[in-house]
Amino acid sequence: MDIDIGLWAAVGFAFAAYAVVGNDALQTLGTFINSNRRLPWWALYLYAAIILVGIFYFGYFQYAGDPSWGRLSNVKKYPIFDVQWYHTIPPLVLLILTRYGIPVSTSFMVLSIFATVSGMQSMLIKSLSGYAAAFVTGGIIYVILAPTIERWFLKTADQQHAPIWVLLQWISTGYLWAVWLIQDFANIFVFLPRGDDGLGAPALNLQEATLAISVILVLLAFTFANGGGPVQRILKTKTNVRDIRSATIVDFLYASLLFYYAKINPIPMSTTWVFLGLIGGREFAIATIDNIRSPASTAKIVVLDAFKAFVGLVISVGLAVGLPPLGAYLANGAFSG
Repeated sequence: MDIDIGLWAAVGFAFAAYAVVGNDALQTLGTFINSNRRLPWWALYLYAAIILVGIFYFGYFQYAGDPSWGRLSNVKKYPIFDVQWYHTIPPLVLLILTRYGIPVSTSFMVLSIFATVSGMQSMLIKSLSGYAAAFVTGGIIYVILAPTIERWFLKTADQQHAPIWVLLQWISTGYLWAVWLIQDFANIFVFLPRGDDGLGAPALNLQEATLAISVILVLLAFTFANGGGPVQRILKTKTNVRDIRSATIVDFLYASLLFYYAKINPIPMSTTWVFLGLIGGREFAIATIDNIRSPASTAKIVVLDAFKAFVGLVISVGLAVGLPPLGAYLANGAFSG
């Protein structure tokens, strides 16, 4: 007996929602969680949840029922078709890799199997551009900040910080979280039904949309209760990210880069690559100027993070290429009789 295709869409959506939120907590909420550990996790969660709900419904009404903020609107790059069992495998793999703390790109891992070759090329070009721009931006800005502001942060790390930094960090986190949601909602909602109006907008009524966002809110709560998950280990290897003042600057720069790329065009991109680029450029500047470690040691850390992201890309492409033929092979009764 065939399983209702709606079940596979629901399973894929659930896997994607948890994997995307858990993996990208490193990029968007990691510094926020690290520097506010004195507060209960549920207080931090409520702040993130309020922003998530606001961004979701604003995009839903602004884009006529499309919670992906138009990222899936190009049906030539992201065709509309029924979700099969094999579409749920990439987010499941992403969920497993996330448990091991590997910073794979959710956009590539989840969207690759839905995208055409043209769609994949567009995502790859935009993501590579984002990594390079973020690396250069982080390097240049922290060449200026490392011997001045960041050095002062390191010397005064044990002192009581001015209350203004708490306010600024919560504002920068809200800014970052909102922009990230605009970029990455497509990675979750690609599994849900999309209309045939030529725009690729998910055909969700208000009740269905509310149920979907409720599922994401529950999964987000698990992520906060778990302190951000295993992927947090990458963030903790970087210099001075627990300082609320440093975290504020990192979040603001990262959010501004994502906002810039969101305004260029609606093509989905890897926010993970942008984050790794920014953190990599920052680490090179600070570690070199302050002699925290040798350039070779710093390069090893940065290259290792980039290599993990590259491994994720290879896996996602392999799944996108291999799973549909496998699904067709099994559907044709290859193992029957």
